[in-house]
Amino acid sequence: MNPIPWGAVYAGGVQLGAYALERTGAAERERLLRGCSTNVDNLAAGRWETLLSSALVVEEPMPLPYALLLVAVLGYAEYAYGAWWAAAVFLFGHAAATLLVYGALRGRADPQTRRAVDVGTSYGFNAVLGALTSALPRGAIRTAARVGLVALAAAPVVRRGRTFTDAGHLAALGVGIGVSLAFDCLSGAKHRKIT
Repeated sequence: MNPIPWGAVYAGGVQLGAYALERTGAAERERLLRGCSTNVDNLAAGRWETLLSSALVVEEPMPLPYALLLVAVLGYAEYAYGAWWAAAVFLFGHAAATLLVYGALRGRADPQTRRAVDVGTSYGFNAVLGALTSALPRGAIRTAARVGLVALAAAPVVRRGRTFTDAGHLAALGVGIGVSLAFDCLSGAKHRKIT
């Protein structure tokens, strides 16, 4: 068992950074957020480092229930699969969902959407949550969890007033469930199951 709860360290660092960002001037805050953002303009200009920096910054402090859920999901992923696995799925899901959204928006986004601030923990969170479905008992419970999560993530995408972030959440969850399905196929995969 890893003695350092890296998920809690990550969430705490992001939260502390958000509080610090609140105390900066409006222009400096905007400059920093835009510099870390994975918006269409940044990615089209080759600022690929934003695929990492955007996961380290949030626009405002996370609400306590979400922050606790983030810590719980990352913590269980570390417990069940290890810190490296949890970090890899988080970053892979974050980057993959971001690139899928970028690909969809690149040729047709309006100028405001092209330069929108796009930062946060939610894509990685959704990917890890989806991947953790492989820790559930096989059969109806695991299938129901996957279908339920997809339905919850798809609901904002089909409503009026949806945003590209809603589509990104669904994409990230899909990436995570894809990781989970691949993990299910590995024979003899050893991890702690939810029972």
